[in-house]
Amino acid sequence: MKGKIFVNLLFNMVVAMLICTFCGFSPALGAGVGFGASVLLPSLAPEGVLRAGVFREVWTGETIKAFRNSIESIGWLAKLLNKSQYVDKDAIHFVDLGGDPDVLVNNTSYPIAVQELEDGDKVVSLDKYQTKPTPITDDELHASSYDKMASVIERHRDKVDETKIARALHALAPSANKAATPVLLTSGEASDGRKKITRADIIALKKSFDKAKVPVAGRILVLCPDHVNDLLESDNRFANQYYNYTSGKIANLYGFEVYEYADCPYFNAAGKTKKAYGAAVADGDFQASVAFYAPNCIRMEGSTTVYLSEAKSDPQNQRSLYSIKHYFMALPLKERAMAAIVSAKAATVAPEASEQGGNA
Repeated sequence: MKGKIFVNLLFNMVVAMLICTFCGFSPALGAGVGFGASVLLPSLAPEGVLRAGVFREVWTGETIKAFRNSIESIGWLAKLLNKSQYVDKDAIHFVDLGGDPDVLVNNTSYPIAVQELEDGDKVVSLDKYQTKPTPITDDELHASSYDKMASVIERHRDKVDETKIARALHALAPSANKAATPVLLTSGEASDGRKKITRADIIALKKSFDKAKVPVAGRILVLCPDHVNDLLESDNRFANQYYNYTSGKIANLYGFEVYEYADCPYFNAAGKTKKAYGAAVADGDFQASVAFYAPNCIRMEGSTTVYLSEAKSDPQNQRSLYSIKHYFMALPLKERAMAAIVSAKAATVAPEASEQGGNA
């Protein structure tokens, strides 16, 4: 900080000397004026240049952005049926089918009894995503070497997208292990307190979809980071077509269109139950790979509202406020054709037992 103050002081004195020389005054007078202005009237110095320690980023203009999921990793979202055109007032109406008719085989009784199929209206309201307002002062806009307002707008938009997409995959994962929504455990070797995923585990997933008569076209598998790395590390045990050496991505596996995504939902391995979105991760909780049948799932975009109060309307603080509100939802049409593969917790071996085994 002292070095910056000295540099700013010297800069002010040199500028004042040049101005005085140009105007026919003594350079010494200019040096004194520059020194006095810096010490006694620092608020008169141009922002970001003559003030010490103000807006360091003005010297480089570089910004450091947060890491987020790549566009390629969320390609699974585009596979969902887009029903945005049916959204009305940020809600959507579904026809709730009352059931199927009974089938009579070799019937000899007449008249046949009448059976009504009562259909109903089911209304689903989209999730509302709001950001907290961010202040941007006029001083920041004046002194920053990058587009401060554009940066704030971009971060608000990206954070909403990041949150809604993570919640979408969470909604597409089964809540618990059931006949129509199996939750499978990995069976590989132990690593970092869990068992790795294997080719056999993905085949077991395929078998569960086959048993449920889920159509082959439209099967999606979203692998979590742990499982992606497990497969890459065991690549020598896989046929070459299961790995793309050019892109480094896992190729399609056993009829599933495969993606990798960093924000997969967490499951409790012992209970085979999905954790609530955003819940704290405890011992025995692991990220899961999620499988679903895309034609059974929908996504819906609602309205987006931008809130911006300009600095002119806030003379006391002289700052703008920016935030957004956005409606979105993704969900399965019915709780079926959904599955998850969760890392099984590896058994802990007591030190005494391992030592005895070694001595034996």
